[in-house]
Amino acid sequence: MGFGAAIAHRFGLEGAAVIVNYPLEKSEADEVVADIVASGGRAIALRADVSK
Repeated sequence: MGFGAAIAHRFGLEGAAVIVNYPLEKSEADEVVADIVASGGRAIALRADVSK
């Protein structure tokens, strides 16, 4: 698990609604979302270019 995924997972465990951003590969983001949801959190995957 990378840093971003670990941070997103922790926020989810703490009760935050999490948006998992992905630049290209949605399947990886979906895995993180599934882990968060399985732990009782709320999360969605969203593709966005945050550099603009």
